[in-house]
Amino acid sequence: MAEPKPEEISHPPMDQLQGLEYCIDSNPSWGEAIALGFQHYILALGTAVMIPSFLVPLMGGTDDDKVRVVQTLLFVEGINTLLQTLFGTRLPTVIGGSYAFMVPIISIIHDTTLLSIEDNHMRFLYTMRAVQGALIVASSIQIILGYSQMWAICTRFFSPLGMIPVIALVGFGLFDKGFPVIGRCVEIGIPMLILFIAFSQYLKNFHTKQLPILERFALIISITVIWAYAHLLTASGAYKHRPELTQLNCRTDKANLISSAPWIKIPYPLQWGAPTFDAGHAFGMMAAVLVSLIESTGSYKAAARLASATPPPAHILSRGIGWQGIGILLDGLFGTLTGSTVSVENVGLLGSTRVGSRRVIQISAGFMIFFSILGKFGALFASIPFTIFAAVYCVLFGIVASVGLSFMQFTNMNSMRNLFIIGVAMFLGLSVPEYYREYTAKALHGPAHTRAVWFNDFLNTIFFSSPTVALIVAVLLD
Repeated sequence: MAEPKPEEISHPPMDQLQGLEYCIDSNPSWGEAIALGFQHYILALGTAVMIPSFLVPLMGGTDDDKVRVVQTLLFVEGINTLLQTLFGTRLPTVIGGSYAFMVPIISIIHDTTLLSIEDNHMRFLYTMRAVQGALIVASSIQIILGYSQMWAICTRFFSPLGMIPVIALVGFGLFDKGFPVIGRCVEIGIPMLILFIAFSQYLKNFHTKQLPILERFALIISITVIWAYAHLLTASGAYKHRPELTQLNCRTDKANLISSAPWIKIPYPLQWGAPTFDAGHAFGMMAAVLVSLIESTGSYKAAARLASATPPPAHILSRGIGWQGIGILLDGLFGTLTGSTVSVENVGLLGSTRVGSRRVIQISAGFMIFFSILGKFGALFASIPFTIFAAVYCVLFGIVASVGLSFMQFTNMNSMRNLFIIGVAMFLGLSVPEYYREYTAKALHGPAHTRAVWFNDFLNTIFFSSPTVALIVAVLLD
């Protein structure tokens, strides 16, 4: 029989991806599952360290305060991940800190009443309590939308055509966390990127006892090699006379986490004192909660596809959002300094390892809780330079974005109308937030700059998010 011509080969639309080793309910051996869970834990450290490292100094906090916030964030991440995998969508998703909350939190930090506090430690505490109060109030949005099933009603209006740019931009929209960060320390970032791609894609057929060890554990192996290499550069004095910013991004000893971390510390609710409540702060934070809700919806759909699960029904998505609202409430009670969303990088890791097992993610949640209590050990892993994580993000965010593009098979891509909607939604989803970023960098405030600070925070937060802009444009055009 003659070989079919290339133009005769068709690939019918498929709800589930092919070639995944373990799906949502099938589990690798316990040893492999623990190693994979540890790999997800290491990946989650990037965001968990980055957000407090940026925000705590702005609040007047010390290295000790930064370590406590990192520990608290990891502890609550572990609890939220367990809640989501056991009772929420039950998809293999890590629930981590969100960059969507940065705009309203920075606005709270720059509140004149808080800036007027002269004692740095007291300013840190009062700012933390203000952020906690805003998170507690704003969490009610997701709790109400989720448990009332109102979000389920909303998602029924999101066609596959509308979800393509949303899911794609969950990955593409984080491009500024990739190569721009690698560029701050190319001698570490570039080798990490090359090594991770080589192990996960081009050496994946290397097997040990029928286990594709380089593909399955590409992240942990490449991070270990490059981390050791970065430590050698640091110890040999390669950065001794380099600028402060270069040292911060390249050295393995500049985070000051290990020396500041306690041996054992259990985070607990209201550890920073009683939260304070302000209507303006809460209203700005509500925009971040809405952004987190939209980004998480896209991430849940991507995770379902990468775990070979059936597409999550509307009521399951709504239930997951409800539990995510509970997670943001816990963030407010414990004082994590940010709200919760689905960790996009960990969703991408499902595709890289081809393991979508729920058990692996639950084990990673156990690592988060365990190492957040044992402060010194957790701080050791948290001292990995963020440039190393940025190199991994270049691959993992790309995987999530490509999963969004794979939803094109469920629409007619020969229709000019469909091409118009997807193209315009994706372009504006990238272009509008970039305009907001550039404007803010030059003017030191967002394009929305009225006397009503809560209004500014609301608009600036919404339009800083690529998936949110894409959803608004796609739904309106569709």
